[in-house]
Amino acid sequence: MNTGLLLFLPYRAMEQRVMAAVVAAGFDDVTLAQARVFQRIAPGGSRLTDLAEQAQITKQSAGFLVDQLQGAGYVERVPDPADGRARLVRIAARGERVLPVAAAAVAEVEAEWAAHLGPRAMRELRAALERLSEITDPYG
Repeated sequence: MNTGLLLFLPYRAMEQRVMAAVVAAGFDDVTLAQARVFQRIAPGGSRLTDLAEQAQITKQSAGFLVDQLQGAGYVERVPDPADGRARLVRIAARGERVLPVAAAAVAEVEAEWAAHLGPRAMRELRAALERLSEITDPYG
């Protein structure tokens, strides 16, 4: 198995666990595609074009997903204070309530991984992945 796939498989497993936790907490109207856009929203908000680029989807697809998230109360569109012509997608009150649910699921999965690998190997894995992100994450 190549390294890329070895990196993808645990990510996918975590993604599924987070989605299951979100649904179990009563946020059962979020799709995986919507969640992939939602998780890329910056703390102060993001422009739609940036979300589309980071999610590697078209601006039209991102707009459709954001429309759905907005309709369900997870995000809102607000004027961009840096450019009055632009709008930002920002996490709304209902979206804020999802964040701790997702964070708890991530922490649970990471604890399981640490128990399986051992604390030292988990620290080394995280450090290696953080270093790798320096050359692989164009948005970081």
